[in-house]
Amino acid sequence: QVQLVESGGGLVQPGGSLRLSCVSSGSARGIYAIRWYRQAPGKQRELVASITSSGVANYADSVQGRFTISRETAKNTVYLQMNSLKPEDTAVYYCNAATLGPSIWGQGTQVTVSS
Repeated sequence: QVQLVESGGGLVQPGGSLRLSCVSSGSARGIYAIRWYRQAPGKQRELVASITSSGVANYADSVQGRFTISRETAKNTVYLQMNSLKPEDTAVYYCNAATLGPSIWGQGTQVTVSS
């Protein structure tokens, strides 16, 4: 069974950068994409970025040009590099594995953008 663990969140000033990591453990068979979602207080969870098993990346309009999703297959890790952060990027960020079976979620990591 696949487990996902996120890390890299924290407090950063507007304009700053953070890199989130999502490490998968267990059997990774059947995972066809890894997605990063975020959920701000009082708002619905939204898809931020995704990367397929073949390396195709997609982004929400709100982060296009500022965030970059990448993967390091040998380490079973997917990264979300976040640059030019804005206060509206403040949220809990979740890693999600899209599989042929049930979707799998990590526990989330808090990102706070504030001066």
